[in-house]
Amino acid sequence: MFEQFRVFKTMVAGHEMSFEVGKMCGLSNGSCLVRYGQTTVLVNVTASRQPREGIDFFPLSVDFEEKLYAVGKIPGSFLKREGRPSEKAILSSRVVDRSIRPLFPHDMRNDCTVIMTVLSVDPDFSPEVCGLIGTSFALSISDIPWNGPIGGVSVGLVDGEIVINPNAQQRERSDLNLTVAGTAAKVCMLECGAKEVDNATMMRAIKAGHEEVQKICHFISEVQAEIGKPKFTYERMEIDPEMFEAIKEFAIEDVRAALDTDDKNVRDARLAPVIDGIHAKFDEVYPEETAKIDECIYKLQKFVVRRWLLDDKKRVDGRRMDEMRPLNAEVGLIPRVHGSGMFTRGQTQVLTIATLGAMREAQLLDGIDNEETKRYMHQYNFPSYSVGETRPSRGPGRREIGHGALAEKALLPVIPSVEEFPYALRLVSEVLSSNGSTSQASICGSTLALMDAGVPIKAPVAGISCGLITEGDRWDTMIDIQGLEDFFGDMDFKVGGTHKGITAIQVDIKSDGLAMEVIEDALEKTYKARCYILDEIMLKAIPEPRAELSEFAPKMLTITIDPEKIREVIGSGGKVIQKISAECDAKIDIEDDGKVFVSAIDIESARRAIQMIETIAKDPEVGAFYKGKVTRLMAFGAFVEIAPGKEGLVHISKLDTKRVEKVEDVVNVGDEIIVKVTEIDSQGRINLSRKDALLAMEAKKQ
Repeated sequence: MFEQFRVFKTMVAGHEMSFEVGKMCGLSNGSCLVRYGQTTVLVNVTASRQPREGIDFFPLSVDFEEKLYAVGKIPGSFLKREGRPSEKAILSSRVVDRSIRPLFPHDMRNDCTVIMTVLSVDPDFSPEVCGLIGTSFALSISDIPWNGPIGGVSVGLVDGEIVINPNAQQRERSDLNLTVAGTAAKVCMLECGAKEVDNATMMRAIKAGHEEVQKICHFISEVQAEIGKPKFTYERMEIDPEMFEAIKEFAIEDVRAALDTDDKNVRDARLAPVIDGIHAKFDEVYPEETAKIDECIYKLQKFVVRRWLLDDKKRVDGRRMDEMRPLNAEVGLIPRVHGSGMFTRGQTQVLTIATLGAMREAQLLDGIDNEETKRYMHQYNFPSYSVGETRPSRGPGRREIGHGALAEKALLPVIPSVEEFPYALRLVSEVLSSNGSTSQASICGSTLALMDAGVPIKAPVAGISCGLITEGDRWDTMIDIQGLEDFFGDMDFKVGGTHKGITAIQVDIKSDGLAMEVIEDALEKTYKARCYILDEIMLKAIPEPRAELSEFAPKMLTITIDPEKIREVIGSGGKVIQKISAECDAKIDIEDDGKVFVSAIDIESARRAIQMIETIAKDPEVGAFYKGKVTRLMAFGAFVEIAPGKEGLVHISKLDTKRVEKVEDVVNVGDEIIVKVTEIDSQGRINLSRKDALLAMEAKKQ
């Protein structure tokens, strides 16, 4: 049912942001059309009236829909319509999901869906920020139970200055791409890519972002008070306190004994008979609520772990709060690949493989931003065997894509430029065993693989995760969290970086937010931990990138030619460039600005291809020497091709240092000979001399 059309406006980072309600999407629980600059995003939130049966989690789905009409593009697929979400759309969905999820009631089981549809994009105004704020606005005015509002902004660092919601030009120059989301009181989500930003600057950026977030929250709260719907009541999936207390009294000592080990396999083996014993006793007592018995068992494990952490400063595996698990790093494990590295942290183990390729193998992007290609790609695989489970492989899910993107973001600032290292790079992290922080192990494994491949990275990068346990005003953080501490704790604060500074942050929380002192403590602990990992583990496995590439990696050379000569290098129908590629067994890529990338397994083949391209792109000069191929024989001499499409005549008198009776006595078609350009006449015809070339080589020997 459509309601009265209203428009609400506020200022965000110095620019007007408006929210239109009551005109579109009258059947959603909550809806708004967000306008920021000329960026327009439609946000709808809906929820089912009845809970979903047989689940023990809150079923929230969040979708960020990129419509290519928003940037005036027609999809490139055969069907000419948008297909599966792009990687960037999935990452945007995850940012919003992680921001809003902790603020829903934990015992609600009603399906809830958030859909952000990007209708138009102004490059200076982020659609992701519009989607995040619009989601908060729509949820707040809806009847869906939710403990918001939140706000969200992007924070940049341009020429040392903090900039809120930087425009396109500022983003290109920024050393920081930070998203801050939070309530008026606390920060509830951080996502960041950075160029080795130090902790103090990062804290300054987070605080500046949260100040803007607070203004957004106050604005949405005022609108909610004016037009917000009453929140609907839902069926609370609470555990019967008497049931929990009975199970707790019966099994708490057995659960403590089962959990008290650093080996996940031992823990699982110990827990199995304890769980069976609980069901054997209580299934008959509560025959209609066996699912809730499982929830009680989960809650009991959580109770034990949290009491250990809060009261005893004791961790499941016996470590101190600031102690990491045993670490190990290895390189060069896999033959024939271009580079490999394996990083092990306790029972978490990740193997990363590096592959170098020609620039033509860079990933093509078909999205709503200005980025069209990506030369550095990181992918993350999480097979079922890594957690001792069995399920068919169905390709990467959102979690895998998110973890791969985090590792990619962490390494991107240290990847050499195209000019320094003209390769496309693909890193694949295979999770071999998982007991917490596999994404951070992927960062470490990727650094090892890149160095093993001989990629001249600017600095090694390590990743580490920090956890949090809270109760009222009490809180404590712990470094290098394992699975149980992630499941039962309140935070997973992941930080990747170098000795110099931070390159990536991703924060997941289960509480209502983080105070600034918690964030500062986590940044300090992760800095100390990653420096230890770099100095004591990774750099002892491989202290610097290998001096030479693998024999199986392509050898790449690059030159820049006059763009006006590109047509000549390519030739009619691509004949010239195809001929060079075939003769030199090389791959050749030419960009519109004249950059030429040549790759071949043999460096000499790449050099020969470069020489042929230079010969075409640069007009032959009198006195220059070339290696050419004899193409035709005449009575008066031989024609020699010094480059595809460029041919000259060696007169019979110039074929040798001695008198030549017949051309065939010296050369045959197909022979490769060294020649010197002696003349280029007014008609552009090239005269060559093998005799002068031979004399010059003889003189050089002497």
